[in-house]
This record gives sequence, structure tokens and C-alpha cells, in this order.
Amino acid sequence: MPLALWALTISAFAIGTTEFVIVGLIPTIASQLNVTVPSAGLLVSIYAIGVAIGAPVLTAVTSRVPRKMLLISLMVLFTLGNLLAWLSPGYNTLVIARLLTGLAHGVFFSIGSTIATSLVAKEKAASAIALMFGGLTVALVTGVPLGTFIGQHFGWRETFLAVSMIGVVAIIASQLLIPNTIRNQPSAGFRDQLKVLTHPRLLLIYTVTALGYGGVFTTFTFLAPMMQEQAGFSASMVSWILLAYGVSVAIGNIWGGKLADRHGAVPALSFIFAALSVLLFVFQFTSGQSIPALLTLLVMGVFAFGNVPGLQVYVVQKAQQYTPNAVDVASGLNIAAFNVGIALGSVIGGQTVATLGLDQTPWIGAVIVLGALLLIAFSGLLDRRQLRLVC
Repeated sequence: MPLALWALTISAFAIGTTEFVIVGLIPTIASQLNVTVPSAGLLVSIYAIGVAIGAPVLTAVTSRVPRKMLLISLMVLFTLGNLLAWLSPGYNTLVIARLLTGLAHGVFFSIGSTIATSLVAKEKAASAIALMFGGLTVALVTGVPLGTFIGQHFGWRETFLAVSMIGVVAIIASQLLIPNTIRNQPSAGFRDQLKVLTHPRLLLIYTVTALGYGGVFTTFTFLAPMMQEQAGFSASMVSWILLAYGVSVAIGNIWGGKLADRHGAVPALSFIFAALSVLLFVFQFTSGQSIPALLTLLVMGVFAFGNVPGLQVYVVQKAQQYTPNAVDVASGLNIAAFNVGIALGSVIGGQTVATLGLDQTPWIGAVIVLGALLLIAFSGLLDRRQLRLVC
């Protein structure tokens, strides 16, 4: 893998840390800014809104900007957003800072996917995307616990200062390692952008992405209280369990990319969604027993994020086929779909906890992932039909 991919991975690590660390800082922020916990929780939603807007809209607007210049500019915006969070005197300024960093996140991952695939041979495209997204999973394992520790012991503002320093490292790495020769995708006109938003095959993949991620986050959002209240682990032990889960996620992300490279996106995604659905159903019955719950969780972590490389490379492949002038826009919309899935899963999980109880979230998540499995199988069927027509 070329060194330029590591620059993308460092940037993804910084972005993943600032995205997820807010969850661990919500009680501290609520206390220090004298706002309610739900108000502090809105900082997660504000970030997701920034991602959802930035991914498709700003990707299209910046389609003519040289890729290396755009990448560095995005990391500068990201760093400034975190510095603003560090300096924010109150809640409103922090909201603006989260929105800015969310905008950078959306565009980065949409163009980062196409840049990553352009740096390697076609048969290694999914592995290249997996390496880039590996920065997110490493952030879950190391960046988020460390950022939470800094926030709890030195203040939440210092966490954002630390993340901005990682942003500076990412800027330097991008300047040194990203080649100047990366070619822009063809500029997308209004008609091409509209086609990306309305093409049935692309909409099908966006739905698969939202359901696949949504099913996972229906349970993942409430993983900590489940392991305490259902499985009987102590609060301190849950922290180590989440760390181990993060390691499983990191392994699964790389493995999922290799699986998609070896067997193709649709077969790999079909296997991952099928296994994930079964594991969530199993977790429904093991979550009340400590050791079985832990073993199920660790295996489930391997599959939980293993679908990311396959989904992203699949949408790029279909966009190159159906909307070749708007590949970056299509990639950006899939990033937005991931965040729609996160929001969807959190809301459905919250409603499930409120109405049915904490222990009922796994099977609800399994049903949602099963929907993703059926849709990706249908998409594969359409691919085979089209191939027969061409031949």
C-alpha cells in the first residue's frame, strides 16, 4: 500500500476521534456549560447534520478543486473547528464548531474513498478504503478513550485542543505524502447530480448502507448499559470490554476490505450481513450471561464495521457505471447514508428501550440488518441480470 494512504488514515483517525469522543464528554460539557444532558447530546446530532450536508453538497461544489489542495483545506477547516471548540466561551459557539468539523468530515470521506482507490490497483480498491477507514476504527480503540480521559481530568476543551494537534499532523502528512498528480473526477453538472439523487440502483445501495449501519447502532448505542445491567459487568470492566470491542472492529474493517477484494462487494456484503444478523439474534439470548455475552460481542465486532469497505467500493463502482460524471457526489451521499443509519439506529434503539426494554434492542437490530441483507441480494441479482443482457 502506498504511503499516501497513511496520510488519509491519519486524517481519518483525527476525524473519528472528534466524532465519537463527544459521547464520553457529554456529562462534563453539560455540567461545565450549565446545559441539560439532552442539550449536550444535540452536539452529536449537529455533527451528523454537518456530515450529511457536507458530504453531498460540498463535494459537488468543490468538484473542480485539485484533490490534494482540497484534502489539505478540509483538514485545515477541521483543525480550525476544533480550535474554535477549544476556545468556545459557551454552548452556541460549540455548536458552530461541531457543525464546521462535521462539514469537513463529510467531504473528506466522500473524496477520500475515490482518492484511495486511485492510488492502488483495481483489485485492491476495497483494501485501500479499509485502510483509510481503519483510522476511524483505531480512533474508537485509542483516540476516544484517551480523549475522554483528557476531558475528564483536564477539561473537555483540552480534548479538542489535543485533536486539533492531530489535525496539524494530518495536514503535514497530506502535504508530504499525497501526490500532486491525483486527477479530479469529471465535474458533475446539475443533471448529473440529480441523477445521483434519483437513480434507483444508487438509491438501493444508500438504503442498504443506512439499514446495515442502523441495525448495528440500534444495539451499539446502548452497549455499555446492556453489559452492566444485563450481563452484570462493573462500570470499570465495561470500559475494557468496549476497548476489546474496538480492537475487534479494527480487525473486521481490514478483513472486510480483503474479503470484498477477493470475492467481490456483493458476496462479501451478503456474508457479512447474514453473519451480523445471526449474531445480533444470538446476542438477544446471551446478553444476560457475562461470558457468553462477551464472546458474542467480540465476534460481532469483527462483522459490525466489516461492511464499510465493501459498501463504499460498491457505490463507487455503480456510480462509475451509471453516473460517471458524479462519482464523488455518489460517494458523498453514501457517507451521508452511514450517518442517517447512525441516527436511525439510535432513535429506534431509544424507542425500543423506552417501550420494550433494554434487553430487546438486539433482535430489533437483527431485523433491520436482515433488511440490508435482502436488499444487497436483490442488488446482486440485478447485477447478474444486467451482465447476461450485455453478454
